[in-house]
Amino acid sequence: MNSTLPMKQIISQFIPQESIGEIQPFGNGHINDTYAVTDTQGVRRWILQRVNHHVFPRIEVLQRNVAIVSETMRQRLELEGEPDIERKYLYFYPLLNSLEKNYYYDGESYWRVCRFIPESMSMSELTPEAARFAGEAFGRFEEMLSGIPEGVLGDTIIDFHSMPFRLRQLKEAVEKDPVGRVAKVQDILEEIEKRADKMLIQERLHEEGKLPKRTIHCDTKVDNVLFDKSGCVLCVVDWDTVMPGYILSDVGDFIRTGVNLAPEDEPDLSKIGVNMTIYKAFVEGYLSTAGKFLNPTERSLIAYGGRLMTYMQTVRFLADYIDGDKYFKVHHPEHNLQRTRAQLRYLQCLEEHAEEMEALLK
Repeated sequence: MNSTLPMKQIISQFIPQESIGEIQPFGNGHINDTYAVTDTQGVRRWILQRVNHHVFPRIEVLQRNVAIVSETMRQRLELEGEPDIERKYLYFYPLLNSLEKNYYYDGESYWRVCRFIPESMSMSELTPEAARFAGEAFGRFEEMLSGIPEGVLGDTIIDFHSMPFRLRQLKEAVEKDPVGRVAKVQDILEEIEKRADKMLIQERLHEEGKLPKRTIHCDTKVDNVLFDKSGCVLCVVDWDTVMPGYILSDVGDFIRTGVNLAPEDEPDLSKIGVNMTIYKAFVEGYLSTAGKFLNPTERSLIAYGGRLMTYMQTVRFLADYIDGDKYFKVHHPEHNLQRTRAQLRYLQCLEEHAEEMEALLK
């Protein structure tokens, strides 16, 4: 139990020490270390997290963002007269001795505490029903935060979903060719080059005033939606990447990951395809809530968002492959190339289905 002593000291920066019971590892997140904390009666009450500051170096920006998002959602839920308010959003505790600060630095790591949401579960299997619920939940999340003015939230990760930045990264990797891999990927580079101009549409539309920056989630996986035991949506979780961006990132990332018939690194390209049932369910759910605030340009580009994010991931995997596999964890020497080819094939499938996918947006 020695290991829990320092942790008790950490959580007691947020919660009075006499209230704290047991601290146990919780969940299976890949980035942050997460612990469930009970009160002295053994009731699970809090979540303690060590935030990975290597992935999220702008801790102050991140924690300020989540505080603004949390308060915005609380006010909205109160206005709606929500009876189960504490299970419908994430609440991050301030430090007991510094109420304007919601994280603690122990000299080595950054920690935060949020309220545990009881009687909740996530779904890992993506059925059409789960896809519809996920679309509805992410659409409502964006809609609830659509009143936050541009410039209020900061970028948790600079250039996270910036297409010009990702293309620059690839260009630099090709010019350096540090491990001599460029010669064997010429065919892929040609495919990327011929689509590059089409994939910079959102930046141009933003400059023209047609595509606003909004508050988006940036990690729209179905397991980031909490459900109650009867299968109704409670809330969207994992707010670390909530920041200003284009809605194409949120809808596009779900289409990239959830609508693909195969995993993102599928070696057999013939297995890759578009699951139109999942896409249709997601879009119906998403538009049922996000339709309240989307402008016509945003609505018309939802299917394009899937192509954009798949193209971006193709570019990122290829740049890392050329660079010598420095960013993404690989399980064999050609893993990033395998991922690149799989994503490129999926992009081609999305292009083949573009007309059918866009017809559902009208």
